[in-house]
Amino acid sequence: MTPPAAAPEFLKGAGWDDAEILPLAGDASFRRYFRVLAPGRRAVLMDAPPPHEDPRPFLTVAEHLIALGFSAPRTLAADLRHGLVLLEDFGDARMREVIDAAPEAELRIYADAVDLLARLHRHPAADLPPYDEREYLREASLLTEWYAPALGLQVEDESYRAAWREALAPLLQDRSVTVLRDYHAENIMLIEGRDGVDGLGLLDFQDALAGHPAYDLVSLLQDARRDVPEAIEADMLQRYLETARPGGGFLDAYWLLGAQRNAKIVGIFTRLWKRDGKPRYLSYLPRVWAYLERDLEQPALAPVKAWFDAHIPAHQRGGARLA
Repeated sequence: MTPPAAAPEFLKGAGWDDAEILPLAGDASFRRYFRVLAPGRRAVLMDAPPPHEDPRPFLTVAEHLIALGFSAPRTLAADLRHGLVLLEDFGDARMREVIDAAPEAELRIYADAVDLLARLHRHPAADLPPYDEREYLREASLLTEWYAPALGLQVEDESYRAAWREALAPLLQDRSVTVLRDYHAENIMLIEGRDGVDGLGLLDFQDALAGHPAYDLVSLLQDARRDVPEAIEADMLQRYLETARPGGGFLDAYWLLGAQRNAKIVGIFTRLWKRDGKPRYLSYLPRVWAYLERDLEQPALAPVKAWFDAHIPAHQRGGARLA
């Protein structure tokens, strides 16, 4: 977490030449984050190094969210050539850690997060690429591309994709909302001095697409990085249905996109271990597989469940055999 070489000159040009640069976080991509401290003020420095990363989609979606009245980080300065962006700092109160420290607040915070989605989904999708069949299948196929080979399984990818095509067909035409794509407890900040939906700061939305409203809800309630009790998932799902009043077929779409997302995550986390040398992601796989198994039990997933039952034996699910 050494600051990028261009950071001091960038900060000087932005009027932060007296600032200290401290490591803040890295993530599953090439992006890194630093806290920038100066007398009486602070900010976050995003390092999105080209050619691996491009911060422009993040900036575009942030502007869209801010225009709609949501709390996305405001841009203080940017150097796109070096992939450096200076952002508003939402502090350290991340949803996950706040709930861990105060479990009694869990239901209230999840309710606020669900209400935020319901409010966002009242607006048409931003001008973004579509979450289409090609993208759904590309993501789901990360499981057969990475997880199956890691266990020595020889699986036939085309039949896997065919099962997903059949299952996903009913929801493919719904691209009505902005899908943030990584809406969960590690990407939501609780901003001091703000309450309810207004107090939730949004992060990590640079991959946003125009897609189905169920996707971010299942991302929140089937969180790969923390256990969400099934009772809270059920309550929050009902809360969304009553608040947003989505169209028919929403529950089927919820379980379908839960399965699709969890299959994708199984593949991504396996890749992070196998290719990128990040074994800590293996610890999340049992949780993700548990969500996936539950999703597969829903009638809407029948073609996909049949494929899993035929090609991935029960004892090779769960991820424990990779550790």
